[in-house]
Amino acid sequence: MTITEILFYAFSAVLVVAALGVITARNPVHAALFLVFAFFNSAVIWLLLEAEFLAIVLVLVYVGAVMVLFLFVVMMLDVDLAQMKEGFTRYAPLGIIIAVLVVVEIGSVVWVKHLGVGQQSAAVAVVEGYSNTRALGELLYTKYLYPFELAAMVLLLAIVAAIVLTMRHRAGLKAQDIAAQVAVRAKDRIRIVKMDAEKPSETSSPEKQP
Repeated sequence: MTITEILFYAFSAVLVVAALGVITARNPVHAALFLVFAFFNSAVIWLLLEAEFLAIVLVLVYVGAVMVLFLFVVMMLDVDLAQMKEGFTRYAPLGIIIAVLVVVEIGSVVWVKHLGVGQQSAAVAVVEGYSNTRALGELLYTKYLYPFELAAMVLLLAIVAAIVLTMRHRAGLKAQDIAAQVAVRAKDRIRIVKMDAEKPSETSSPEKQP
Protein backbone atom coordinates (compact mmCIF):
# COMPACT_ATOMS: atom_id res chain seq x y z
CA MET A 1 0.00 0.00 0.00
CA THR A 2 1.46 3.33 -1.08
CA ILE A 3 1.51 6.55 0.91
CA THR A 4 -1.18 7.99 -1.37
CA GLU A 5 -3.57 5.15 -0.55
CA ILE A 6 -2.84 5.50 3.18
CA LEU A 7 -3.61 9.23 3.05
CA PHE A 8 -6.74 8.54 1.01
CA TYR A 9 -8.17 6.10 3.55
CA ALA A 10 -7.14 8.31 6.46
CA PHE A 11 -8.83 11.43 5.13
CA SER A 12 -11.83 9.36 4.04
CA ALA A 13 -12.26 8.08 7.59
CA VAL A 14 -12.04 11.62 8.97
CA LEU A 15 -14.54 12.73 6.33
CA VAL A 16 -17.03 10.08 7.45
CA VAL A 17 -16.61 11.12 11.10
CA ALA A 18 -17.15 14.77 10.17
CA ALA A 19 -20.27 13.87 8.17
CA LEU A 20 -21.65 11.97 11.15
CA GLY A 21 -20.94 15.02 13.30
CA VAL A 22 -23.02 17.16 10.95
CA ILE A 23 -26.15 15.08 11.47
CA THR A 24 -25.61 14.30 15.17
CA ALA A 25 -24.56 17.70 16.52
CA ARG A 26 -27.25 19.35 18.65
CA ASN A 27 -25.94 22.87 18.13
CA PRO A 28 -26.51 24.25 14.58
CA VAL A 29 -23.21 26.18 14.74
CA HIS A 30 -21.32 22.99 15.61
CA ALA A 31 -23.05 21.18 12.73
CA ALA A 32 -21.96 23.92 10.31
CA LEU A 33 -18.37 23.72 11.58
CA PHE A 34 -18.41 19.93 11.12
CA LEU A 35 -19.58 20.51 7.55
CA VAL A 36 -16.68 22.92 6.95
CA PHE A 37 -14.31 20.23 8.25
CA ALA A 38 -15.90 17.69 5.90
CA PHE A 39 -15.40 20.05 2.94
CA PHE A 40 -11.72 20.45 3.79
CA ASN A 41 -11.22 16.68 3.89
CA SER A 42 -13.05 16.34 0.58
CA ALA A 43 -10.72 18.94 -0.94
CA VAL A 44 -7.69 16.96 0.24
CA ILE A 45 -9.10 13.81 -1.37
CA TRP A 46 -9.56 15.72 -4.63
CA LEU A 47 -5.90 16.77 -4.41
CA LEU A 48 -4.83 13.17 -3.94
CA LEU A 49 -6.80 12.29 -7.08
CA GLU A 50 -4.93 15.09 -8.96
CA ALA A 51 -8.07 17.21 -9.37
CA GLU A 52 -6.53 20.46 -8.16
CA PHE A 53 -9.12 22.75 -9.72
CA LEU A 54 -12.06 20.97 -8.09
CA ALA A 55 -10.25 20.99 -4.74
CA ILE A 56 -9.60 24.73 -4.74
CA VAL A 57 -13.12 25.48 -6.00
CA LEU A 58 -14.55 23.36 -3.17
CA VAL A 59 -12.56 25.37 -0.62
CA LEU A 60 -13.21 28.80 -2.13
CA VAL A 61 -16.89 28.41 -3.00
CA TYR A 62 -18.29 26.15 -0.30
CA VAL A 63 -15.98 26.84 2.65
CA GLY A 64 -15.17 30.46 1.82
CA ALA A 65 -18.62 31.62 0.76
CA VAL A 66 -21.52 29.25 1.31
CA MET A 67 -20.57 27.96 4.77
CA VAL A 68 -19.59 31.42 6.02
CA LEU A 69 -23.04 32.59 4.95
CA PHE A 70 -24.62 29.63 6.76
CA LEU A 71 -22.69 30.45 9.93
CA PHE A 72 -23.77 34.10 9.84
CA VAL A 73 -27.42 33.14 9.31
CA VAL A 74 -27.38 30.51 12.06
CA MET A 75 -25.66 32.83 14.54
CA MET A 76 -27.90 35.80 13.76
CA LEU A 77 -31.19 33.88 13.95
CA ASP A 78 -32.63 32.94 17.30
CA VAL A 79 -33.12 29.22 16.69
CA ASP A 80 -35.50 27.60 19.17
CA LEU A 81 -34.06 24.10 19.56
CA ALA A 82 -36.97 22.92 21.69
CA GLN A 83 -39.46 23.83 18.98
CA MET A 84 -37.34 22.11 16.34
CA LYS A 85 -37.37 18.84 18.31
CA GLU A 86 -41.14 18.77 18.81
CA GLY A 87 -41.91 16.85 15.61
CA PHE A 88 -38.88 14.54 15.75
CA THR A 89 -40.74 11.41 16.80
CA ARG A 90 -43.45 11.98 14.22
CA TYR A 91 -41.00 12.09 11.31
CA ALA A 92 -38.52 9.55 12.71
CA PRO A 93 -39.88 6.52 10.72
CA LEU A 94 -39.65 8.45 7.43
CA GLY A 95 -36.11 9.51 8.27
CA ILE A 96 -35.09 5.95 9.06
CA ILE A 97 -36.53 4.70 5.75
CA ILE A 98 -34.66 7.37 3.79
CA ALA A 99 -31.43 6.60 5.67
CA VAL A 100 -31.75 2.88 4.86
CA LEU A 101 -32.37 3.66 1.18
CA VAL A 102 -29.29 5.88 1.03
CA VAL A 103 -27.14 3.18 2.65
CA VAL A 104 -28.43 0.59 0.17
CA GLU A 105 -27.73 2.86 -2.80
CA ILE A 106 -24.19 3.61 -1.61
CA GLY A 107 -23.57 -0.09 -1.05
CA SER A 108 -24.78 -0.92 -4.54
CA VAL A 109 -22.45 1.65 -6.06
CA VAL A 110 -19.45 0.40 -4.11
CA TRP A 111 -19.94 -3.36 -4.23
CA VAL A 112 -21.73 -4.15 -7.49
CA LYS A 113 -19.03 -5.10 -9.99
CA HIS A 114 -20.91 -4.38 -13.20
CA LEU A 115 -20.90 -0.65 -12.35
CA GLY A 116 -17.17 -0.64 -13.00
CA VAL A 117 -16.10 0.55 -9.57
CA GLY A 118 -13.87 -2.41 -8.79
CA GLN A 119 -12.14 -2.56 -12.14
CA GLN A 120 -9.75 0.25 -11.27
CA SER A 121 -7.94 0.11 -7.92
CA ALA A 122 -5.95 3.34 -8.16
CA ALA A 123 -5.94 6.63 -9.99
CA VAL A 124 -4.53 6.58 -13.50
CA ALA A 125 -1.09 8.14 -13.73
CA VAL A 126 -1.03 11.23 -15.92
CA VAL A 127 1.68 12.25 -18.32
CA GLU A 128 4.20 14.92 -17.46
CA GLY A 129 2.95 18.45 -18.05
CA TYR A 130 -0.71 17.46 -17.78
CA SER A 131 -2.95 20.19 -16.38
CA ASN A 132 -6.26 19.18 -14.86
CA THR A 133 -7.52 22.76 -14.98
CA ARG A 134 -6.69 23.12 -18.68
CA ALA A 135 -8.36 19.81 -19.53
CA LEU A 136 -11.47 20.81 -17.61
CA GLY A 137 -11.57 24.18 -19.36
CA GLU A 138 -11.25 22.56 -22.77
CA LEU A 139 -14.18 20.25 -22.01
CA LEU A 140 -16.37 23.05 -20.65
CA TYR A 141 -15.80 25.43 -23.54
CA THR A 142 -15.85 22.87 -26.36
CA LYS A 143 -17.85 19.69 -25.75
CA TYR A 144 -20.06 21.01 -22.93
CA LEU A 145 -20.29 24.64 -24.04
CA TYR A 146 -24.08 24.76 -24.42
CA PRO A 147 -24.86 23.02 -21.09
CA PHE A 148 -22.33 25.32 -19.41
CA GLU A 149 -23.99 28.43 -20.86
CA LEU A 150 -27.43 27.07 -19.96
CA ALA A 151 -26.32 26.58 -16.34
CA ALA A 152 -24.94 30.14 -16.34
CA MET A 153 -28.28 31.48 -17.61
CA VAL A 154 -30.17 29.57 -14.92
CA LEU A 155 -27.91 31.03 -12.22
CA LEU A 156 -28.29 34.51 -13.70
CA LEU A 157 -32.07 34.09 -13.69
CA ALA A 158 -31.92 33.05 -10.02
CA ILE A 159 -29.88 36.16 -9.16
CA VAL A 160 -32.31 38.46 -10.99
CA ALA A 161 -35.30 36.76 -9.34
CA ALA A 162 -33.75 37.22 -5.88
CA ILE A 163 -33.19 40.92 -6.57
CA VAL A 164 -36.75 41.35 -7.86
CA LEU A 165 -38.17 39.66 -4.77
CA THR A 166 -36.21 41.94 -2.45
CA MET A 167 -37.14 45.08 -4.39
CA ARG A 168 -40.86 44.39 -4.68
CA HIS A 169 -43.23 46.97 -3.22
CA ARG A 170 -44.79 46.01 0.08
CA ALA A 171 -46.96 47.88 2.53
CA GLY A 172 -44.86 49.88 4.95
CA LEU A 173 -41.63 49.34 2.99
CA LYS A 174 -39.27 52.32 2.93
CA ALA A 175 -37.19 52.26 -0.22
CA GLN A 176 -33.94 54.19 -0.47
CA ASP A 177 -33.62 56.64 -3.39
CA ILE A 178 -29.88 57.10 -3.89
CA ALA A 179 -30.27 59.70 -6.66
CA ALA A 180 -32.51 61.89 -4.49
CA GLN A 181 -30.06 61.66 -1.60
CA VAL A 182 -27.11 62.67 -3.75
CA ALA A 183 -28.98 65.57 -5.39
CA VAL A 184 -30.21 67.08 -2.11
CA ARG A 185 -28.96 70.54 -1.10
CA ALA A 186 -28.25 71.82 2.36
CA LYS A 187 -30.74 74.68 2.13
CA ASP A 188 -33.51 72.17 1.32
CA ARG A 189 -32.85 70.23 4.52
CA ILE A 190 -31.69 72.84 7.04
CA ARG A 191 -33.45 76.07 7.94
CA ILE A 192 -31.55 78.63 10.01
CA VAL A 193 -33.77 80.86 12.10
CA LYS A 194 -32.29 84.07 13.54
CA MET A 195 -33.76 85.15 16.85
CA ASP A 196 -32.88 87.88 19.29
CA ALA A 197 -31.48 86.80 22.60
CA GLU A 198 -33.96 86.97 25.43
CA LYS A 199 -33.50 86.92 29.16
CA PRO A 200 -35.60 84.49 31.17
CA SER A 201 -38.27 86.17 33.27
CA GLU A 202 -38.08 86.05 37.03
CA THR A 203 -41.33 84.11 37.33
CA SER A 204 -40.07 81.30 35.00
CA SER A 205 -36.76 80.92 36.81
CA PRO A 206 -36.54 77.61 38.71
CA GLU A 207 -34.94 79.36 41.72
CA LYS A 208 -37.91 81.72 42.12
CA GLN A 209 -40.58 79.04 41.94
CA PRO A 210 -42.00 77.82 45.27
